[in-house]
Amino acid sequence: MLDVGKWPVFALLPPEELRLIRQACVFGSAANEAFYVTVNDEVFALGTNCSGCLGLGDLQSTIEPRRIDVLCGKKIVSLSYGTGPHVVIATAEGEVFAWGHNGYSQLGNGTTNHGLTPALVSTNLLNKRVTEVACGSHHTIALTTDGEVYAWGYNNSGQVGSGSTANQPTPRRVSSCLQSKVVVNIACGQLCSMAVLDNGEIYGWGYNCNGQLGLGNNGNQQTPCRIAALQGVNIVQVACGYAHTLALTDEGFVYAWGANSYGQLGTGNKSNQALPTLINTDKERMVEVAACHTSHTSAAKTQSGQVLMWGQCRGQAVASPHLTHFSTTDDVFACFATPAVTWHLLSVDGDDYLTVAQSLKKEFDSPEISDLKFLVDGKCIHVHKALLKIRCEHFRVLLNETDEDAIEVHQFSYLVYRAFLEYLYTDSINLPPEDAIGLLDLATFYRESRLKRLCQETIKRGISEDNAITLLSAAVKYEARDLEEFCFKFCVNHLTAVTQTQAFADMDHDLLKNFINKASRYGAFKN
Repeated sequence: MLDVGKWPVFALLPPEELRLIRQACVFGSAANEAFYVTVNDEVFALGTNCSGCLGLGDLQSTIEPRRIDVLCGKKIVSLSYGTGPHVVIATAEGEVFAWGHNGYSQLGNGTTNHGLTPALVSTNLLNKRVTEVACGSHHTIALTTDGEVYAWGYNNSGQVGSGSTANQPTPRRVSSCLQSKVVVNIACGQLCSMAVLDNGEIYGWGYNCNGQLGLGNNGNQQTPCRIAALQGVNIVQVACGYAHTLALTDEGFVYAWGANSYGQLGTGNKSNQALPTLINTDKERMVEVAACHTSHTSAAKTQSGQVLMWGQCRGQAVASPHLTHFSTTDDVFACFATPAVTWHLLSVDGDDYLTVAQSLKKEFDSPEISDLKFLVDGKCIHVHKALLKIRCEHFRVLLNETDEDAIEVHQFSYLVYRAFLEYLYTDSINLPPEDAIGLLDLATFYRESRLKRLCQETIKRGISEDNAITLLSAAVKYEARDLEEFCFKFCVNHLTAVTQTQAFADMDHDLLKNFINKASRYGAFKN
């Protein structure tokens, strides 16, 4: 399961649909458009659909996901988008599809007509296999398995690399000094393009007024230029922000250059840099850099899994790398970038991968590798001693004192005890409110405070006029103060209906007396 929960555009998707997502992308001027790919290789889109960028064949916005039939089964390996927006993908077969805004021929089909459905980009690419695509604001570049770069679209600053500033209506190979070189990684800023070679050299072309090409000047370049300042430094990855560039070396160092008005270079100040500047990352080895041409935010991930961010972060200018609690650079862009889009195609490991939590849940009550079973009401529940010892102090003591492989339980029902053991594997409970009372009793007995709180929340969600007194009685019995107060207030607010129930008529004398006294102090009986 791919965790897309930090992106609000996915908030309305039901849990059963979220569990199927294996790839996703969030884009648009307000992060209000999205694609996702399911485990079955079906592709869906949702959002505002500006310029037909959802590829659905129309201009209608949709709050519910709609399937893009032509892309289903295509196995997307790379995806990028512009600010029009236009969208470009590369498939596992090496094909390129594009759709959306096309005012500058950024779809590569030779026209300036917007594309409402994904169309194959064929000119000069039919016999090529494309592995990676990158988009600037209104231009596109593509990398082939041969290490060649093709570019098309808007070219006012030379970002297509053709040697002119005329827009490029169809894919054209970026040659010049890249003619005999092998490119392994590409990226685009708003109006510039970058390429990393297999020998670690890095080239840039296009707009350069902020120094984002790293050449030591501010002149635009209509053909690729090698960043000479990084001579002898082996670059393995490049990432472009709106007008700044980040580069990762094979030794885990990060260099930055270009615009810096938001501190996006991480230099500790806000001065632009026309030459690559080594960023201080406290001697931590970096394994990934991240930036997006729609924002001024920067991020990097360390070898130990820590994530740093800097630049424009929710309106604040963070001028030096700041350690976060995130586990991926994607989270930085979801929570702090403006707009909060994805900087690349989000992907999760293969279908057979299970997290630790998923693996534990799968093994609950499975006899195959269990080493202990509980016998409750004549039924078996299969568990693992080691896990029970880790998760529960009661079992740590009990199982250290016995070598039994079967334990009978008489104090609690099968339903309640199974729910308790399942909670130890999943950290959640799945019981109706009335049965949760029995689990509350167990949680009180075993002194499981978190389970007790979960039971109280479950009971609260199920309270009604018919069961309010029953739940209040249970709360008092198990000393669940928060639940007791909640049930009492519910009873007072629904006093007429509650006092007419059978549960109220059967109420314990002392509890009834206390209830009336407290309700009286609460003002329940005033005219």
